[in-house]
Formats: sequence, C-alpha cells, structure tokens
Amino acid sequence: MLSIGAFAQIGQVTHRQLRHWEAAGLLAPAHVDKITGYRSYDPSQLRQLHRIVALRRLGFGIDDIAAMLAEGVTTDFLAEQLRSRQAEVEREHRVAEARLVDVARRLRLIETENTMSTIEYVEKPLPALRLAARTTVVPEQPDIAGFVGPAFDAIAGVIGDVPGALDTPVAIYEPTEEGMRVTVGYPYNGEAQEGLEIAEVPAAGTALCGVHLGSMERIGNSWQALHTAVLERGVVPSAACRELYIRAYPEDQTDWVTELQQPIEPPGSRS
Repeated sequence: MLSIGAFAQIGQVTHRQLRHWEAAGLLAPAHVDKITGYRSYDPSQLRQLHRIVALRRLGFGIDDIAAMLAEGVTTDFLAEQLRSRQAEVEREHRVAEARLVDVARRLRLIETENTMSTIEYVEKPLPALRLAARTTVVPEQPDIAGFVGPAFDAIAGVIGDVPGALDTPVAIYEPTEEGMRVTVGYPYNGEAQEGLEIAEVPAAGTALCGVHLGSMERIGNSWQALHTAVLERGVVPSAACRELYIRAYPEDQTDWVTELQQPIEPPGSRS
C-alpha cells in the first residue's frame, strides 16, 4: 500500500486533488484508517488516476469523467484524444509565439516612427504569373506560416520531378473580409494535376519592391517599412502583394533572400 503522499508524488498530483476526486466518487482510497483517517492507495489505482488526469487535461467535467470511467475508458480512446489535444496545444503555442513576434514588431514600429528606413526600394513592373498553387483564407495572421510551408511541400510533391519547376517559389497575400487570402506556388506551364490548382496572377504595371534578408519571423518589419514608403510616395496599393523567394535555404533561414513586391497605383491615376 502507498500513503497518500507517496501516491500523490508518483501520480504527480496534489493531496487536495486526490481528496477532491475521492469526494466526487472518482477515486476512493483503498484503505482509510478508522482511527487516524490516514488514506492508503493500492499501486494498481495509478491506472485509474492517470485516466482521471488525462480526461481532466482534455477538458472533461467531473460528471462526464465519472460516466466514462463507469463505462470503461479504453487506452485507444485516451491515446487518440490526447494526440488530438497535443496537436491543438502545439498550434496554440505556435499562434502565441507568432502573436508575441507581432507585438514586438509593432512596438518597434511605434518606437521608431520618426526614424528613416535604410531599405532601398525600386519601382518596376511585375509579370503575369501562372502558378501551380494552393490557396486558402487564413482567419488570423499568425496562422499563415502554418499553411505556407506545408503548401509549398505539397506542390513540390506533385511537380518536383520537372527540371527547374521549383526554382522560383512565390506567395501572394490579399486581405479579404474573412481573413488573409494566401496563394503559394511555382510558375508552371503544365497541365492541372490532382493535388494542386492553377492560379492566374495578373501583371502589375508598377510595383514598389524591396528586399528582406534573413528569417521570416522579421519579415513583418520589412513589409511595414515598405508600406510606409508607399504612403510617403503618395501612392496606394493597387493589388495583392507578392513575396518572391530568391533564396530559400538553409533551413534556419539565416541567409534567405526574399523580394517584397507591392503593386501600386501611380499618383493621378485615380479618378
């Protein structure tokens, strides 16, 4: 038999939790001393304890847990639920990290509002593109990274055997009422195939372009600087912006080179 202290330590829970679950009828001690009231547990009860903790972590209430334990919770059920919850927590963690990066970026923008940008920009036309692509609408900005990489990988899995097909990855970003419409792909002249779509991107007569160097975590700073430059020129965006990944290796992104392309409407062109 195990004392309540030893049982709690092995199960990595508190005495209070054990007493709470005892009161709720989920996990009664194997023995309670009639004189001292000391509680003892059988090592075999750890199996029940782990199930209770897992179900609580999954968000189930006490009544639901009691019903599931009475019916018998299978190992396969718990494993499936925990894997699903693990994926959800990992996504929440990624979103939280992305939000922190965005907060830091916006704080830096506030602190440097009166500082001139050192990025050089050029105006040039952008060609029309026919892309082997994947498109989605991302409700929240932090979720974009979770779509872009896997989408590029999926497209590469379809057309990667074509020589030169993966040389020029492109991403298109267009704000909509539902969120950010993201299209990623590679210039492609072949036929449509299962696993990808064909996206036609119109040419732009003039675009303001700049270069972002290094990690994509900081690309928001470069975009904000470019859009500030757009306003300083007295022009406005005229179409979805593009990212052209000139160098997308090594994996740690330290040497990545990304051209930012914002189509613009020249002064005087609006009625």
